[in-house]
Amino acid sequence: MIDQQPTRRIAPIAVALVLLMPTWSGEAHEIPSDVTVQAFVKPEGGTLRMLVRVPLASLRDYNFATREPGYLEISESENMVLEAADVWVRDYVSMLESGEPLGREALAAVRVAIPGDRAFRSWERAYENVLSDPLPDGIELPPGQAMVDVLLEWPITSDSSDFSIASGLNHLGLRTITVLRFLPAGGAERAFQYSGDPGVVRLDPRWHQAAWRFVVFGFDHILDGIDHILFLLCLVIPVRSLWALIPIVTSFTIAHSITLIAAAMGLAPQALWFPPLIETLIALSIVFMAFENIMGSEVAERWVVAFGFGLVHGFGFSFALSESLQFAGAHLLTSLLSFNIGVEFGQLFVLALVVPILRLAFGRWLPEVAGVIVLSAVLAHTGWHWMLDRGGALLQYNLAMPPVTSGLGATALRWVVLFLIVAGTLWGLRAAFGWLGVPTSEASRRAHASSPAPIPIPRVSPSSRTPSPNNKDRSWP
Repeated sequence: MIDQQPTRRIAPIAVALVLLMPTWSGEAHEIPSDVTVQAFVKPEGGTLRMLVRVPLASLRDYNFATREPGYLEISESENMVLEAADVWVRDYVSMLESGEPLGREALAAVRVAIPGDRAFRSWERAYENVLSDPLPDGIELPPGQAMVDVLLEWPITSDSSDFSIASGLNHLGLRTITVLRFLPAGGAERAFQYSGDPGVVRLDPRWHQAAWRFVVFGFDHILDGIDHILFLLCLVIPVRSLWALIPIVTSFTIAHSITLIAAAMGLAPQALWFPPLIETLIALSIVFMAFENIMGSEVAERWVVAFGFGLVHGFGFSFALSESLQFAGAHLLTSLLSFNIGVEFGQLFVLALVVPILRLAFGRWLPEVAGVIVLSAVLAHTGWHWMLDRGGALLQYNLAMPPVTSGLGATALRWVVLFLIVAGTLWGLRAAFGWLGVPTSEASRRAHASSPAPIPIPRVSPSSRTPSPNNKDRSWP
């Protein structure tokens, strides 16, 4: 039998030790909820400099010296601030020159700053500020309001090289936003703003680098956009012929390309209600096409419906693209077209998976009519709930007409031009499909896919006809 007496004697001692331990201060280790990082990157001569401003509160696990009633002691905290900047900032920033990682950077300067000094309005003022004398000890600056400016330097081969940054400063807060400005040698300033960790960012990309980034982004976006995928499924579920998919997919692709480029050029309304309106219409497009499949309606030209909803989906694509165009550098049009190409690759990938599965399922396991109805009902159910949720969010906004200003006429003119482009494209597609002999209507697709050839009826001459026995006296006409 196990003797439990030692355990009973140790337990009260352990409890007493725990109670006598000093209280753990969670305040020093609290992660800030929102952190904004400001940064400059400037290559000059043989040196690449990066100047970063972060909140002192984001440099956690350090008890900086304070004085009553809670103000920061600048001189006494100087060495600790330097160490904290080395641990929390320097170790999480890497730079690349022409694709090759640079060596470990030098921590050139660290300085405590006040939040309202506006030094980071320009590189010159920020650089001068970080190299200036420290703040006086008598300043009334609580640690929670103090900022820290950190200057990092790397030796480089040339200031005209291609530079990239891999920043991991998202660990400074639960939600970290970085505002980065790159000042290339002899070029215009480029501004970036991103949340979290975007990976390796090319600060001045070549056209092929921007193109590849946006092809990948477009491909990933269509796979992540479940509402776009469900709409594609609604389009292809009742279609058995790959040849019949051509007008549907082509019209949808061209339509969303038009509105995507139009939005990138500033034609999309800037009102707060516009994104939830588009998201609601995207859900409506799923419901509409799903019910068309269930009812088996004879849609005169299904590709026209796909074109119309493609215009809506294009604005939806633009919302995701708008925050990423900052990584395009000077290659805006190339990046737009590349994003479109990536979206098309994603759509073709989805269709290449879905269409064979549907043909196999309807050919072996499910009756075609029942399968179309069941799958469309599931999609309609999902789209219906999305439409209600998004519509409820839309109704929270004031759907007011824009005020009449001097720029309203120019905006209206641009929308007229966009309308003419859409109408011309629609006419061109109709003509192209007709010239290529592509089946565009429901009836022609079915006839093309499954109707048997007509049986010829032989003509009978009057002399070979036999009079009816009930009408012996009636002669044939």
